[in-house]
Amino acid sequence: MRIAVPDLVSNSYFPAIAAAELGLFKEQGLDLTLELVSPLDQCAAALKDGHVSFIAASAHAPLLAFPEWEGAKLLCAQAQGTYWFLVMRKDLHVARGDLAALKQRRIAAVPFVGAALRELLKVAGMDPEHESIEIMVPESARKPGVNFGVAIAEGLRDGSIDGFFANGMGAAVAVKEGIGDIVLDVRRGDGPAECFNYTFGAIATTDKVIHDTPDAAAGVIRAIRQAQKMLKADLNNATLAARRLYPAREAGLIADIVARDLPYYDPAISAEQVQRMNRYTQRIGMLGADVAYEKIVATQYSYLWTNDI
Repeated sequence: MRIAVPDLVSNSYFPAIAAAELGLFKEQGLDLTLELVSPLDQCAAALKDGHVSFIAASAHAPLLAFPEWEGAKLLCAQAQGTYWFLVMRKDLHVARGDLAALKQRRIAAVPFVGAALRELLKVAGMDPEHESIEIMVPESARKPGVNFGVAIAEGLRDGSIDGFFANGMGAAVAVKEGIGDIVLDVRRGDGPAECFNYTFGAIATTDKVIHDTPDAAAGVIRAIRQAQKMLKADLNNATLAARRLYPAREAGLIADIVARDLPYYDPAISAEQVQRMNRYTQRIGMLGADVAYEKIVATQYSYLWTNDI
């Protein structure tokens, strides 16, 4: 069996990466291989066609391959809250939370993530088109397998972009190297409050996998919970999990980045979260009619979010 991530050198889906690298899937009796499948639409498609049995991605990512949630389910959260950062070029001197300063600026974001930024700006009372805010993907970030957040940080250095909206690793690289400032950290309260529940890191699978291998689905949830616990207990586990997969610079940053994420490491998925995510996906055109909580979340496993049995 395989579990896919669309973004490997990142903190966004790190509990799944840690579960694989620290041997926690094996402890659950699972022969489960971690695989990078990028971009995100291909990752969702790999779940649809059975190439992978699970994906560790944005909670609403299954909609890319499973319209109206037909045939897919969320098993658990990897972490709570929308986890993307808006970083602007340091020489622009944009203050934290100053959305007015984005006018006539060029901001890089992959389309899936850019949709969240557009919606955030609209909720904040700004029309990106009217304000001449260009949200785009530079050619340098389109190469297969490229970590967008890390690669696009280099665009700040050469001035080809004014900012980017991407993962925490890209933000950390930009800040550490003195080329960018964090302007929005949605998970920690920047921007309109409703944006927190646009999405979250989750584990998804198919109805078929749940039907055919229900114990495997349960084992994945247990492994994710154990990864969350181990990372909370000792941040050295983050470095150990990243050491084989990450370049040296990013491996050296991951423990500090994960440390900030620890308060959000909770596997539960509430009905309110799903309702708010539904509203967001409807507004951006990914979802038609509202979909019931029980159709999106594999509620038969919800006891595992708090129970070690």
